[in-house]
Amino acid sequence: MNPVGKNSGRAGLWTNTQAFAEELVSESEGGRAARKRAHELGLEAISIGVASTLTMLARAVGAKAVVEIGTGTGVSAGALLAGMAAEGVLTSIDAEAENQMVAREVFNAEGVPLRRVRLIAGQPLVVLPKLSDAVYDLVFIDGDPLEFVEYVAQAERLLRSGGVLAMHHALWGGLVADDRNEDDEPLIIREALDAILEGDAFTATLLPIGDGLLVAVRN
Repeated sequence: MNPVGKNSGRAGLWTNTQAFAEELVSESEGGRAARKRAHELGLEAISIGVASTLTMLARAVGAKAVVEIGTGTGVSAGALLAGMAAEGVLTSIDAEAENQMVAREVFNAEGVPLRRVRLIAGQPLVVLPKLSDAVYDLVFIDGDPLEFVEYVAQAERLLRSGGVLAMHHALWGGLVADDRNEDDEPLIIREALDAILEGDAFTATLLPIGDGLLVAVRN
């Protein structure tokens, strides 16, 4: 226990510590290019810390088959590809075809082979049921938070045993932690977290990086 009066400045110290952790691993040139395009289009991109974590997770499971929900301009896709096996294929789903066109431009500029990224423009809840059961090594969720519960259910079906689920926006600007807040997004995200934590399909943890990254291993 710290003595009374010894906590002054801790909030600032914690903020600085978080910033240090977020930027400890430098971003690739492709990641910076994709992030710049996202900024130009007014789109939110995952933080550098989340990107480096995705690379690490993909490398840790030797990912060859990955599903991403929410392509954006390719920031997270590039991070996933950096950790995947050389022959690995990323299937990325986004309702906005225009964003995927930008992502493809970024991939082409980086020399990413076309065969490594399968971009599917469409509603995730229409596309996901068409994908095969239990053959994916990693599923990354960064789509519409109001559909997170359904995304989690699909991820449970898609992942092989030992595969990894990563869900961004798990803290939603800190509002998920406030159980008095009953806005739609925090409420649905809490339901998605409960589905992961209270079931027996996953072993999970919540990382306070970016906007919160829930990481779970399929049992």
